[in-house]
Amino acid sequence: MLDQQVLAFIGVAALLTIIPGADTMLVLRSVLAHGRRAGILTTFGIVSGLLVHATLSALGLSLILVRSAQVFHLVKLAGAAYLVFLGLGSIWALIRHGNDVANDEAPPGEAFPEGPTGSRPEVWRSFVEGLLNNLLNPKVAIFYLAFLPQFISPGDPVLAKSILLAFLHLLMGIVWLSLVAVSVERMRGLLIRPLNRRRLEAVAGVILIGLGLRLALERE
Repeated sequence: MLDQQVLAFIGVAALLTIIPGADTMLVLRSVLAHGRRAGILTTFGIVSGLLVHATLSALGLSLILVRSAQVFHLVKLAGAAYLVFLGLGSIWALIRHGNDVANDEAPPGEAFPEGPTGSRPEVWRSFVEGLLNNLLNPKVAIFYLAFLPQFISPGDPVLAKSILLAFLHLLMGIVWLSLVAVSVERMRGLLIRPLNRRRLEAVAGVILIGLGLRLALERE
């Protein structure tokens, strides 16, 4: 079933996957706050949200979001509010710990400690954050309903090919976001100082707030 349409889908979906967005910012924020494991769990939460939408779209249930303007609007506002909430949380962490980290510098010649790892509840919360980020985004449902059919021919088995395309998209998301998490973790020598880490978390928070506001104000 790897025909020209599937190959074309892989190219377009790969481009869309690597463009920075809310998913990338969430992974970055999780790694900086709690370490690589949290970033990987955020990735799987994000992909799990995609999987739910992909399954509903394949079964046709996501048509409710498209055909009901009120439901679409409510889900969109919930997703926007959630992104703003996460962004504000990152900024609040910088403000709350600002005095503690401002003078927190390692003595000359002393090795930096290992990157933040986070407790088990904290890293599993990262999975939930990634999951909710996509579950509350109606544009993901529309993506699967409107985008995937363009790569399905009239004679193709619709359900089977929809699942194949969705699976390829999910796989690309796992690979790319995992690479982001690993890359950020490997840069911990530059990012490990608490002040630098909190500032980067705040930058990610501002971007998340901006993405949330754009989602809320975007016209259907």
